[in-house]
Amino acid sequence: MARNRYDMDEVLETKFDINQVKRLAGYISPYKKKMAGVLFLMLSASALTMIVPMFVQHIMDDYIPAGNMKMIIVVSILTLLIASYSATALRLKIKTMSVIGQDIIHTIRSEIFCHLQELPFSYYDDRPHGKIQVRVVNYVNSLSDLLSNGIVNTIADLCNLIFIIIFMLMCDVKLTLVCLCGLPLLVLVIIFIKTRQRRAWQIQSNKQSNLNAYIAESINGIRVTQSFVRERENTGIFNHLSGEYRYSWMHAVTYNFTLGPSVEIISSVTTAFVYILGIRWILAPDMPLTVGTLILFTAYISRFWAPINTLATFYNSLLTAISYLERIFETIDEPVLVKDEPGATEMPPIHGDVEFQDVCFSYEEGHRILDHINFRVNQGETYAIVGPTGAGKSTIVNLVSRFYNVDSGKILIDGVDISKATIRSLRTQMGVMMQDSFVFAGTIMDNIRYGNLEATDEQVIEAAKTVCAHDFIMNMENGYYTEVNERGSCLSVGQRQLISFARALLADPKILILDEATSSIDTETELLVQKGLNRLLEGRTSFIIAHRLSTIQNADCILYVDQGGILERGTHQELIDQRGAYYELYMSQFDFLQNGAKS
Repeated sequence: MARNRYDMDEVLETKFDINQVKRLAGYISPYKKKMAGVLFLMLSASALTMIVPMFVQHIMDDYIPAGNMKMIIVVSILTLLIASYSATALRLKIKTMSVIGQDIIHTIRSEIFCHLQELPFSYYDDRPHGKIQVRVVNYVNSLSDLLSNGIVNTIADLCNLIFIIIFMLMCDVKLTLVCLCGLPLLVLVIIFIKTRQRRAWQIQSNKQSNLNAYIAESINGIRVTQSFVRERENTGIFNHLSGEYRYSWMHAVTYNFTLGPSVEIISSVTTAFVYILGIRWILAPDMPLTVGTLILFTAYISRFWAPINTLATFYNSLLTAISYLERIFETIDEPVLVKDEPGATEMPPIHGDVEFQDVCFSYEEGHRILDHINFRVNQGETYAIVGPTGAGKSTIVNLVSRFYNVDSGKILIDGVDISKATIRSLRTQMGVMMQDSFVFAGTIMDNIRYGNLEATDEQVIEAAKTVCAHDFIMNMENGYYTEVNERGSCLSVGQRQLISFARALLADPKILILDEATSSIDTETELLVQKGLNRLLEGRTSFIIAHRLSTIQNADCILYVDQGGILERGTHQELIDQRGAYYELYMSQFDFLQNGAKS
């Protein structure tokens, strides 16, 4: 699929509409009282600063000509007090809005992350993980300034603009109309860049996502890269993606930088006209315009364009944020395909009878992996599933754990349709060891206890002993409290599998699923593990997937899966006697081992 590649731009499935801005307002709603308080401080401070130019007018026209030093001192003190109040209000605004903004960011990021925890395997199968990560971190961070300052500043500046226009009209109506003539030009500029700017930021977000996806993929595959000496080629790919990101960013900010200078040019032109007309009217004997009034008006002009410039900046931020909001809400709205059905009930304590009734499944429409699968496993039985790569072995056990929904048919556990049970109550009674033995950053003790957080240290150690992991753990520097890195890079593949094995066993599952559980364990260790498994599997329904057929010869039943169905079933000896597909597979492995031993 196109989205499965780092060099393919994501297609936005849900187009932006104004409801997404309203949706963002829903995250802001819990803080509206605090924001109202901040807004009051800003508006009151702004209203008071509007008086300062009037002080200057009176000083120029009245107090200086009259030599009234007392009033000049009084006005100076009042100006200082207003400045102090404004500074205090600004400090409180910055502090309060920074906290509110980060709280909202935390809420959005937490909502995305929690939703990602519920999305099915199919969602992650379809996307590079780097493209998911960039939405949780980078895209959400990009909203920070908008939420911390943009909203309150915009509301305050809109109110300030109204105040300023009122004061300007009170000062001189004609000069005010001259100043307002620049607004239609600014509207035309905004209309011109609006669509282009939003599209440019959408492209930039795609290129950022591609770059992040490739970085994540490169880090995960660094051992392969160095093994095949691919550093130079990978650097070339990185530079290409980084260059695309750089170009898209430069193209997008070009539109951002267009609006600010446009405001400056328009304000400068209108201000120049105000000066020209104002001076002419001062010199004209029949015009009642004083020098103080002109100074007062020009002071208001700078205040008039300042909030417009801030509004233009907010507009830029909003258009930029929209390109990220689209991706953020697209992730949050991604349907949880595997979820509790309406009216789902708790799964009763599992005994272990499992039945597939005419089960069909496909990862992609028109490409069926399992076609009308039927079999029954009784409590305490061990079923092994074998077959060629891609035949659907792992799919069968993934369906038992309901990591995917079946296309049709039913899977019953103790007669209960698992689609009618809550997912949590089902999976908490299962132990699953995946083919990919993932180890988390932390101690070995914590990694094993991941399967049962309430387990004691003694229970953890006992589980490790059962799978023969105890000896190698004790030989490590700090034993069970040895710190391991993410993905267990300081452990061998076999050691990681044994730790994952112990994790699954510690959960004390009623149904145990082992997907290639012994694929990376040497023959000597495998024999030891097999002894522990034989004790563990007693009375417990188990599914074992294995390419090494020597590990499943004691299974109660072996299913040979291929071509979407179960071609053969029976015990090891029964399938050998049939001399079918299983027999050929077994003999090919036997011959390979024999030839390998001779060589």
